[in-house]
Amino acid sequence: MDVSLTLWILTVLGLCALVGADFLIGGRRPHEVSLREAATWTGVWVALAGLFGLGLYFFAGGEPAGEFFAGYVTEKSLSVDNLFVFVLIMGKFAVPAAYQQRVLMVGVLIALVLRAVFIAAGAAIIANFSWIFFVFGAFLVWTAWKLVQEARSGGAADEEFEENRLLRAVERRFPSTSRYHGTRLLVVEGGRRLMTPMLVVVLAIGTTDLLFALDSIPAIFGLTQDPYVVFTANAFALMGLRQLYFLIGGLLEKLVHLSYGLSVILGFIGVKLVLHALHEQGVPVPEISTQVSLGVICAVLVVTTATSLRASRRRARAEAERERVASPGA
Repeated sequence: MDVSLTLWILTVLGLCALVGADFLIGGRRPHEVSLREAATWTGVWVALAGLFGLGLYFFAGGEPAGEFFAGYVTEKSLSVDNLFVFVLIMGKFAVPAAYQQRVLMVGVLIALVLRAVFIAAGAAIIANFSWIFFVFGAFLVWTAWKLVQEARSGGAADEEFEENRLLRAVERRFPSTSRYHGTRLLVVEGGRRLMTPMLVVVLAIGTTDLLFALDSIPAIFGLTQDPYVVFTANAFALMGLRQLYFLIGGLLEKLVHLSYGLSVILGFIGVKLVLHALHEQGVPVPEISTQVSLGVICAVLVVTTATSLRASRRRARAEAERERVASPGA
């Protein structure tokens, strides 16, 4: 899709306006987010993504719109995996409930800027080196296998958040206070400018998401090589992540098969990338269409969610039965 500089500027300005509206309406005053508020804003962001996709359909055609929806669903499903780590980060830094939405808002904005850099770099590499699709495809298949291994070992359940090198370097170089000062990121104490735990946790959210981008960016490039579609799909998926955190926070532990579903999606896109790379090299192999990709991704997510909830109900009944047997007189 041929996108002019003017359209790029208007798109970025439009996204900034949406983020600003989100902040002014729901995030300006620190407060504990209710389930109703989270559900309302999640619906708003999903609706906005749907309207944007329909706009692409009417003004650019069915192919870019299909690629956007496939990329959006993929990024959204992969971002749910981020929420597990966000929960760990919030717990490690003991973030008060009233400040969590501000942490997520700023952290997600940092992540979006960093992802934009990744997307630009990825688009430049793809434009000059078609063989990079082999690398992307192999990496996604390896990531899918790694997810399966982690899920089988049950490692995700007992995971603890470990600070990355960048965050540790920042903490060593810039001293921080031991307590929160509202939503302030920096304070002056004893004549020294210090970071607050708020700034540390915001950096943790933003830089940790960058690690997830290592598989999500190649995954969406496996669905479309259009930088505009890649960026907008990532933007809409990330900007609704804050509300999704509060909406499904209590359901995360019930999505016991999520890693298996994500591994299937990543493996599928990895194979799609390898087939595309072979096709680019002149090898007569079939290519997987965007419509098929979208259908497979949605089907995997539906099946994964259904089997996860079923397994969670079985586990809850089994635990209740064990408690009943252990205390017969209760």
